Amino acid sequence: MTEQMVKVKNAEICTESFGNPADLAILLIMGAQASLVWWEEEFCQRLADAGRFVIRYDNRDVGRSTTFELGNPGYTFEDMADDAICILDAYKIERAHIVGMSMGGIITQMIALRNPERVQAISLLATSNFAPDLPPMEDKVMQFFSNAQEGDWANEQAVIAFCIARCEVLVGSKYPLDEKRTRELAAAEFKRSRKMANINNHALITGCEAYLARTEEIAVPTLVIHGTEDPIIPYPHGVALAQAIPGAVLLTLEGTGHELPYGDWAAVLGGILQHSRKG
Repeated sequence: MTEQMVKVKNAEICTESFGNPADLAILLIMGAQASLVWWEEEFCQRLADAGRFVIRYDNRDVGRSTTFELGNPGYTFEDMADDAICILDAYKIERAHIVGMSMGGIITQMIALRNPERVQAISLLATSNFAPDLPPMEDKVMQFFSNAQEGDWANEQAVIAFCIARCEVLVGSKYPLDEKRTRELAAAEFKRSRKMANINNHALITGCEAYLARTEEIAVPTLVIHGTEDPIIPYPHGVALAQAIPGAVLLTLEGTGHELPYGDWAAVLGGILQHSRKG
């Protein structure tokens, strides 16, 4: 694993890479309020061991990347999509398989529309194009996040407790929450963060709506991965997304919530690796 700071427009992005740069590249984009640590090292290493050059990174306002004014981030989803392209440029990668989870899946869809020449394939995990008439998030999720900003973000134990509580809200019934693993990842998140409270800026980002209305124009090989018990982006979103993108393949994770549990890694990694050969 090698760290590299990448300069982008008005920000600096922390990246980490695994594997041989000569191999097919996979760029991992994590969701809202989550740094690169949630793409776990073993997950990344297993992709690298299968012959992929893997890059994970901290989005703006999380981890070791640049933080902005709390409550007024001043950047858009378009900026975040451009960040991903700048990372590919910094690593001298012409085309990559882009894998995005949740908010990262929104960014990935935008990249496929804005820069298709840089995309070998895309995999969209637990995300959506938020087409009309799709079901809303469950009430328990809305209630949890409505109080999220009130936490003590300077206190490590409070942050760990928040991360565990968040995961408890988002998991499905198939796998019990691994509290020990979650606690370790949350502690790593806290220790790496420049300003932990800034994760809340992700709720204020705009600029994706016009792109998500053009999902049917995505013209790169697409894999959609979605859990049947996702409480924040319900499963019908994944079904609709796979139907909207021409030629997309849907990988259903029965009993899985808004998460990437260890028990699903074999299926998810297998799908990503198989799909990356199609581009």
